This record gives sequence, structure tokens and C-alpha cells, in this order.
Amino acid sequence: MLDFNKKILFIGFGSVAQCTLPLIICHLKIPLTQITVLDFEDQRDILQTWLAQGVRFVQERISADNLGTVLTQQVGLGDVLIDLGWNIDAIEILQWCHEHGVLYINTSVEVWDPYTDAATKHPTENTLYARHLAIQRLQSTWKSTGTTAVLEHGANPGLVSHWTKQALLDIAKAQLADGTVSGQAAEKLQDLITAQTFNYLAKTLGVKVIHCSERDTQISDKPRQVDEFVNTWSIEGFFEEGSTTAELGWGTHEKELPALAYQQTEGIKNQICLARMGMNVWVRSWVPHYPIQGMVVRHGEAFTLSDYLSVWEGGKVTYRPTVHYAYCPCDNALASLQELRGYDYQLQAQKRIMNDEIIAGGDILGAFLMGHAYKGWWTGSHLSIERSRQLVPHQNATTMQVAIAVVAAVIWMIENPQQGICTAEQLPHEYILNIARPYLGDNLSMPVDWTPRQHYKSAFQGYNQPNIDTEDVWQFKNFLITDGD
Repeated sequence: MLDFNKKILFIGFGSVAQCTLPLIICHLKIPLTQITVLDFEDQRDILQTWLAQGVRFVQERISADNLGTVLTQQVGLGDVLIDLGWNIDAIEILQWCHEHGVLYINTSVEVWDPYTDAATKHPTENTLYARHLAIQRLQSTWKSTGTTAVLEHGANPGLVSHWTKQALLDIAKAQLADGTVSGQAAEKLQDLITAQTFNYLAKTLGVKVIHCSERDTQISDKPRQVDEFVNTWSIEGFFEEGSTTAELGWGTHEKELPALAYQQTEGIKNQICLARMGMNVWVRSWVPHYPIQGMVVRHGEAFTLSDYLSVWEGGKVTYRPTVHYAYCPCDNALASLQELRGYDYQLQAQKRIMNDEIIAGGDILGAFLMGHAYKGWWTGSHLSIERSRQLVPHQNATTMQVAIAVVAAVIWMIENPQQGICTAEQLPHEYILNIARPYLGDNLSMPVDWTPRQHYKSAFQGYNQPNIDTEDVWQFKNFLITDGD
């Protein structure tokens, strides 16, 4: 247990924060009077046990007008701010934390109002890519690296990048053990393993596609009601990221852009976006031990991981994998989304996060690397509801995977307080995974004999023409589920 004698401020006390708080207390030796929870809703009933032990609660809504005033009242030099709220502008809170020496972590990069003029903006302006470029511009104005700020570090984005590193090492070690490489090729592979040069390792192995693949199998004994959105994590967060552009890190092996795709014109240009809601863009993917259909909901790893694994030579990118999310949520969430579409994307008034009413299932989440000698390799977590409840009562498997990633990054920040802005890729994967693994259920890393067209059958063979590539199975069009499938 790490001693910490400064303050911790939680912004937001939704489902993830409710799981993070007890985990923080387990891993940090800190007086509970030094912990404050701030939320715009009255959370005192949920916090009752912790309030009795000294945790403070402040009911306040942070806005553009009061951000500095509110934060100054709660935290200062050397303290930790855990931002698990939503729609708080990342640029403003990062600048404030930098100026005041406050350690900062969030699970997503957000703005005050993501919906203003969203329907009329150019698709590239609505992207996480644009937000990341804005953060880079902010960072370029700082005279020093400054206090550590870890961005987008939950399960995904977050753990998925650490699992990707682990998968690359496991694939390389498997090839050496199998004897499928020898001589100078084996020596080169061993050198890359030792140096952990992950971009060249991914290129050498031939990784073409990386999915953050997830299937949530948690089911409830409380049926979803009409006009109710039910999920296992933040409904507002899911709606915001699912109702805007799909985003993909775009690989160098890809031959052509999909329909309604737009390329970025600024920055490193490692991404494309689609002028389609991510919740309506479906791809084939796989988790142990199920083929799935997942949504290309935008997530930060599509930017940070594809950038991290890019190989630049002579000022040009010679290698980059295609990277994106492939999300299959729980059955209740799928039904909620179908109703939402019928309501012309007006979010239901009633919202419920499933916890104690879950009777079975779990969350299967990991990094699925494809295109190498083993076809596929999946590294990640299969966490059951039973195991997550043993670890933290009243929590579900989805929030546990996010919360322990937040805690692991907080511990790293405290031990490394002057690293400036970091994403998951800049953190040591062994360090984070060593803290997280005991909370992740079955930690899996395995070869997978699967391709996106493996189980494909045309329902009207000879009467329709699926848009597929028969020469390179790893083209995005072969994953994309279209009206003709």
C-alpha cells in the first residue's frame, strides 16, 4: 500500500467512480478526510458508508464560469484530481491543473457541449482527433513538461493499449518458440522484444488490424421498460460517443476508403472518420469464445495507439495498423439503442445502470491483433459478475475493468509526478497490468484461428454482390457489415 498524504478529488460519482473509490482506498494509505467527492447530483445516500468514515461530499456543477473557483477550493499543489464526470472541457481543466501542480486523470477527452452545431459541422470537426490536436497545441505553449496528467485511461481506452503491448510480445515469443523464424530474423525479433520497440515489432510481425473487441454478456432479472435506456456504464457517455462520427486509425495496408469516409487534413493524419454514427457502423470481430458484431464507437485508442505503432522513415509513414473499437454491449443496451433509433435519437428520459439486479454474465474485453502468422491473437480480460462482486460488492464487471485501470494509473502518477501529459501508451504496461490483473478475472492471451470472412455466407448467392476483397482478407471492407450482408 502506497502512502499518500495529499488530497484526492473525484469529479463525478457515477458507476465508475463508485467502483473506483473503494479501490483507491484499498491501494493508497490516505486519511479518508483527505478525499472529496464532487457531483452536481446529491449522492449522499450512495456515499453514506464513506461519509461516516470521513470522506467529504460537495454538491456543485462545474461549468466554464466556475471551474477555477471550484477547483481552487478543493485541491492544490501535489493533490490528485480524478475526473470521471462528463462534458468538462479537457483543455481548460488540463491548463488549470498544469498551472496549479495538480495530478490529473480522466477516462475520456471531452468538451463543454459536444452537441452545439454538431449536425452542421464538417465531420472531421466533431472528432476526438480534433480534440487531441487541440491538446497538442495547448501542450506546445507550456514552458515545462509539468505535473503528470494521464488522459483516457480506463479499460478502453487505457488497458487495451497495455494488452496490445503484451500481445505483441506474446506473438513474438510464440514465433521464436515455434521455430517459425530463425537466423537473422529470429535475432531481430529477439532484439525488438528486449528493447520493447513496439512499433517495429508490430511491423515485423505483420500486424494489420487491431480491434478493441468487447462483448458484455451481463443479464438482469429486472426487464428493461419501454422508454428506458439500460446499460452497465455511463448512458450519457455512451450516447455522446455513439451518436457522433465513427473514427478509425487507418492502416497503411488499406487499399480504399469506405463510403462516407473523410480524411484528416491537419496533424499526423493517422485517422479517418465516417459521416455516420458510430452506433450504426457494425463490423465483424471476435472475443473468447464468440464471433461478434460490434459497433465502431469512437474511442481514444484509435488515435493514440495507431500513432504509437506507426513507423516513420524519411518523413513518411511506412507502417500503421488499422485500429478501432468493436463493441457489442449487453442485451438491454442493444434493445435500448434500437428504441433510441426509433425515437430519432432522442435519449430516453428514464435511465438505469445495472448493478445488483444482474444475475449472470460478465464482460469480455481485450485487444484483438490480426494479420500476423497466427491470423489472430487476443489478449485481455474475461471478468464475471460473480468475481467482480467478490472484489467490490454492488459493482458490475464493466465498471470494475474501468475502475482498476484508473487506480493503477493514479498510483503510477503519484510515483511519477512530473511527466506532463501522457496517454496509456507512455505508461509501462507491466506496471499497470501487475496492479490490474487480480481484478480482471481470467487474464487471457491466445492465438485465434479467425478471419472476418470465415463464417460469411451470402443469403442470396448469385443475386447480390458483396463488396469484399478476396485477395487481402484484412481489408476494412471485409470486416464492415453492409446492407448486402
